[in-house]
Amino acid sequence: MMKRIKLIAAPMLLVLFLASCTSVRVLSDYDRDTNFTNYKSYAFYKTGIDRAQISDLDKKRILRAIESEMSSRGFTKSESPDILVSIFTKESEQVDVYNNNFGWGWGGGWGWGWGGFGPGWGWGGFGPGFGWGGPSVSTRTQGSLYIDLIDAKNKSLVWQGKGVGTLNNTSNVEKKEARIREFVAEILQQYPPNAVAAN
Repeated sequence: MMKRIKLIAAPMLLVLFLASCTSVRVLSDYDRDTNFTNYKSYAFYKTGIDRAQISDLDKKRILRAIESEMSSRGFTKSESPDILVSIFTKESEQVDVYNNNFGWGWGGGWGWGWGGFGPGWGWGGFGPGFGWGGPSVSTRTQGSLYIDLIDAKNKSLVWQGKGVGTLNNTSNVEKKEARIREFVAEILQQYPPNAVAAN
């Protein structure tokens, strides 16, 4: 009876692991002296966005997703904005080695990679590494998307949201855009910080 319970529990744990790998991990930081209720309008900070090392296509997807989220929060886009919105990304390649005593291993984890158009970037992902009696090696692209909100008057950073997650390798543009929208939405759920602290 005990052996049967263990066999049932193992697949359930694997399902929980896979679910956690497809979610988005989010962190945020902010200036405690800032009154965020004063911000009603925004514009994109072109200087910062131009430096983001991602493809122009993915950059447009991110900016469209941010526009949608800002609009849903009551912000209006303006040529004389209260805040400036910028983005940037970080990534690193990691190698995982698994000792497959039971004949299989999962070679994935958290990773973020924007489409293979920009320099040094590729789609992150995860997948099973099956093998019998020996170690398996898996590589993954881990990185982060940052969304910065900058006070337009004094050009100081007042809020930053960071998201870490996985984008599966896919040529399906609709799935790619849906994942980007999900990613941006998860990050901006942390804004404004006073609302997050109240929950």
